[in-house]
Amino acid sequence: MNALILAAGLGTRLKPFTDLHPKALAVVNGKPVLQRNIEYLQRFGITNVIVNVHHFASQIIETIEANNCWGSTVTISDERAAVLETGGGIKKAAWFLEKTENCVVMNADILTDMPLNEMIDSHVRTMSIATLATTNRTSSRYLLFNSSGQLCGWRNDKTGERKMPFDHGNFIDKAFSGIQVLNREIFPLIRNEGKFSMIDVYLDICQNNRIDAFDHSSYKLIDIGTTEKLEQAGQMFA
Repeated sequence: MNALILAAGLGTRLKPFTDLHPKALAVVNGKPVLQRNIEYLQRFGITNVIVNVHHFASQIIETIEANNCWGSTVTISDERAAVLETGGGIKKAAWFLEKTENCVVMNADILTDMPLNEMIDSHVRTMSIATLATTNRTSSRYLLFNSSGQLCGWRNDKTGERKMPFDHGNFIDKAFSGIQVLNREIFPLIRNEGKFSMIDVYLDICQNNRIDAFDHSSYKLIDIGTTEKLEQAGQMFA
């Protein structure tokens, strides 16, 4: 199985570190978070990885090369010309991801001990076109799932905005964790161009395609998006 690590973001919440460095190279107990996630994927047998880069791209490339890809095979998806967000980044890397029937996509700035193999098994068992890692934590934005665990909408509690491609009455709020397992059949369905969010793609296609949640609320998860969270990550992950 191939994987994409999304490492192109500007990391504005992690200033002043990101004034001079990419967020993917923020260090937790001596290891950059990018290294931690490459090694996380290795634990589940995933060693073919593509990393998208934009903000201080050369630092990421040089660090990967200097460390011999930390034992994996790493390809670079170069977005230095323009950052493409999650959807655009996935679409640009589709040539690599669709080489295997299913693939993993994860944000570079999250750390977790979630059993990825169980998420992949669930994805294969339900024959979903996409499976999204979620938890029951408090968030400003929620994915909305029906009682069968199938995506049916999205809500932003800060703005009040809500998108419901199809309404199943009662729904369950879930906070997205930034990890996705995709079937290669999803790539021809991505009609958007340029810079766009993958969540918008999911909302466009969820009425006719199964997109499921995989809840991992009982496992560790942290987004190292701020200095405080980065410090907290050091206490959570050795």
